[in-house]
Amino acid sequence: MKFRSVLLSCFLCMGILFSSCSLNKVATKAVANALSGTGSSDVFTGDSDPELVAGALPFAIKMYEALLSMQPSHQGLILTTGSLFIMYANAFIQGPAEMLPVEAFEEKLIQLERARLLYLRGAAILASGLEQKYPGWGDAYEKGVLDKYLAKLKKADVPFIYWHAAGVLSAYAMNPFDLDLGMRLPELTAAIARAYELDPDFNSGALDDFYVLFYSSVPEGMGGDPSKVELHYRRALEKTKGLAPGPYVSYATAVCVPAQDYATFKSCLESALAIDIEKDPPNRLVNILSQRKARYLLDSAPDIFIDLDP
Repeated sequence: MKFRSVLLSCFLCMGILFSSCSLNKVATKAVANALSGTGSSDVFTGDSDPELVAGALPFAIKMYEALLSMQPSHQGLILTTGSLFIMYANAFIQGPAEMLPVEAFEEKLIQLERARLLYLRGAAILASGLEQKYPGWGDAYEKGVLDKYLAKLKKADVPFIYWHAAGVLSAYAMNPFDLDLGMRLPELTAAIARAYELDPDFNSGALDDFYVLFYSSVPEGMGGDPSKVELHYRRALEKTKGLAPGPYVSYATAVCVPAQDYATFKSCLESALAIDIEKDPPNRLVNILSQRKARYLLDSAPDIFIDLDP
């Protein structure tokens, strides 16, 4: 109901945008505040129908982009628009592409490239927000002054850092030969570490889940550290209070598959599937998608583990 009323306000405002320049700014700012305020994303993340959200998100993203073009300095719009690009790329482009059958190899490559470009698009929007708040942020690492900028960050900046790093690193994971993105790993590592200092409980352990994937996947010389994976995995489980399948799926894919540890892999995914997603309504959508991935991984185990008898 809240989202529908906001949309109605949006369309009403669009009808009067051309009456005056000042009214244009007031109207678009009011809509921007409503669409990027606290709880505005629950209409997507709390939905129980992934296909419905997958169909609605492209329109929503373009609407946010249109508003952002009229309010380019609106921090709430920057965060919402950038993070939606990254969420959409992960949940509805990369995720389904990775589950395509072997015979759809060419289509898989096309979709993964599309996801990579969307990741970078979202990350660029978020980077613009950080640059607006902290002029010079974009080239601070190259100039050797990143520490000075990191010291300025506040708790409110953590979502920007998290989603920006997630977008860049997701794009890099799809093409490890991208030297430009690879050169940015130390910068992203330092920024995420600062974000963890400011808000270690951000989004119920999202940073810990991030670290499970980061420390286990990135080479040690570039910031990876396998010795820290177990610590952050346990913290992620603790902070999500056992209500999120995500940490189990992350550990199964990032740790158990490379180690060819099928027993732990199976245990993690069964734990993910045993979670009652109705106990965490605001995160219903992401939990449904995580459980879908868990089922897919269990079904695909014979293709993943060398010694497993089909």
